[in-house]
Amino acid sequence: MLSAIKKFGNSAGVIIPKPLLSELGAQAGDDVDLRVENGRIVIERVARPVRKGWAADAQRLAAERDDGLVWPEFGNDEDETIAW
Repeated sequence: MLSAIKKFGNSAGVIIPKPLLSELGAQAGDDVDLRVENGRIVIERVARPVRKGWAADAQRLAAERDDGLVWPEFGNDEDETIAW
């Protein structure tokens, strides 16, 4: 599949067609590792930890007081008692 190197500001880039991204298991916004091997540019998807960012999101929700039970009738014994 042919493509062209395009200018992006002071840098350059290559548009990666959707079928190639799908084959790689990647999508726009994913992190990739770039390196040169034997005169070729290798682009490899970086697997993020499944729960990356969850701790920061939980802290933000707690600070915004938006961390209450969504379905309080299904709470656990350890859950904080909330007066609805």
